[in-house]
Amino acid sequence: MSSDVTTEQLVEDLKVVMRDAEALLKATSAQTGEKIQEVRARAEESLRQAKERLTAVEEEALRRARELADATEEYVRDNPWQSIGIAAGIGLVLGVLISRR
Repeated sequence: MSSDVTTEQLVEDLKVVMRDAEALLKATSAQTGEKIQEVRARAEESLRQAKERLTAVEEEALRRARELADATEEYVRDNPWQSIGIAAGIGLVLGVLISRR
């Protein structure tokens, strides 16, 4: 579960970096010269690749979430009484933990 949080943080950090890079590219659009154009081209390519990777990561996360939801649904359908028992047990544990606070 902590890896999910880390992945979400990474995705958010990557989005912030991409927004900052886009703002930097816009701010330097009036700059001229061969060197600045070369740097801008590399930055634009890096930004494009980062967006592609971010899209791929988001799609993979959605695919995994769908698979997990489907597997859970299938388990509940195949084992309804065990599912009720598990849910009751989790509810009991949560109730005990909440009442201690």
